Amino acid sequence: MSSASGSLENFRTEIAAWVEENCPASMRTPLPANEHPGGGKRAKYNNPDTKVWMDRMAAKGYTAPTWPTEYGGAGLNAEQNMVLRQELGKINARPALVGMGLSMIGPALLEYGTDEQKAEHLPKIVSGEIWWCQGYSEPNAGSDLASLQTKAVVDGDDYIINGQKIWTSGANNADWIFCLVRTDFDAPKHNGITFILFDMTTPGVTVKPILLISGLSPFCETFFEDVRAPRKNVIGTVNDGWTVAKRLLQYERTMIGGGGGGQKVRSLAEIATEYVGLQDGKINDSDLRLDIAKHTMDSRAFSLTTRRSVEESKSTKAPSFVSSMFKYYGTEQNIARYELMMKAMGSQMLGWEGDEFQPAELTETRAWLRSKANSIEGGTSEVQLNIVAKRVLGLPD
Repeated sequence: MSSASGSLENFRTEIAAWVEENCPASMRTPLPANEHPGGGKRAKYNNPDTKVWMDRMAAKGYTAPTWPTEYGGAGLNAEQNMVLRQELGKINARPALVGMGLSMIGPALLEYGTDEQKAEHLPKIVSGEIWWCQGYSEPNAGSDLASLQTKAVVDGDDYIINGQKIWTSGANNADWIFCLVRTDFDAPKHNGITFILFDMTTPGVTVKPILLISGLSPFCETFFEDVRAPRKNVIGTVNDGWTVAKRLLQYERTMIGGGGGGQKVRSLAEIATEYVGLQDGKINDSDLRLDIAKHTMDSRAFSLTTRRSVEESKSTKAPSFVSSMFKYYGTEQNIARYELMMKAMGSQMLGWEGDEFQPAELTETRAWLRSKANSIEGGTSEVQLNIVAKRVLGLPD
């Protein structure tokens, strides 16, 4: 055994012992829909262990394991991070912290933020102190995001912001927003955009949740009326926010596509066994059995591909346009999974309330409805296919 591999095995032993000692028993169960470990100043925890687990992981830097220690991360390399994820997976540990801080604005700040911006915001992301939301889409600027019209005008040390955003996930609970605003209306539409951060409690910010078919309201309309945002909060260069925005979308698509890991879910085979039953050791529905086998193989191949991509990107650390491929395929796999669950569970996955349904069944019903947004969020599937065609395959316009 080489010294490097020996060191990694020692690290695994330490991590396994720490995880076993510090992860509460209730944090080793499936994450229910009404428990969101997103942190934030207004967070309410249905299960107190959620906060305990978050704080313990954050204290070690394990909520952002690969981030530098100077910003609260654990400073792990790729191999150590993989070990951490594997050991958490072995006990089916819930994510200690999730959200746009970790998966989107945090990585963008590491790449484009000033030293002062990193020092101010990154430690608060790692600890779960601040919940972030994304101010991108507008009523008339969705897939054609660069057509956004939210306006920012300089006034001393501030920008005065007026406009509207839509589908701002979690805005009703968020503490801060990273927002795209137009600062030059005369420039070509991609060149007059600026990327800026501001506090959601700033006067002039109004949030209206949008009720979805799932019964939840994770998306919101967000209005800005003479909102003051300090000019020092601009990330990157004024009028070149599109550069930062595109990179952040790649981080988002990597997360949506499954590149960020997550808690283990019950396999389709286990679900089919419970609801359809077995005959001669096989799922008692030949069509369903074949569909599940194909989906399982595709998921395994996809998992290996994303892992290979992580290995290949060690030198750059930032995602590439391949993230669009992962986002597209990952969302298609997730949507297909819920359709197969529906086929296996039948009417038990169509419940809204009532004693005849188990809590887990009601959760899956809402998750199935929520999956319908997968092909839209983070850029529609059609947008992802266009990016893959142009940027990955090099096909002509």
